[in-house]
Amino acid sequence: MMDKEQAKAKAKQAKGKIKETAGDATDNPRMETEGTAEKMTGKVQETAAKATERMKREKR
Repeated sequence: MMDKEQAKAKAKQAKGKIKETAGDATDNPRMETEGTAEKMTGKVQETAAKATERMKREKR
């Protein structure tokens, strides 16, 4: 089950991918790097949210 934090993380990943692609298409390395960083941040947040959700389930 995806919780609110996981959904936010997925949205951040998608936003980062769009920014990364736009930076590549416009030959803007700064935008591309920002997109990559945002995408990676989203992945880290998703992993943390999954771990938190797993811990909550195990407590039950």
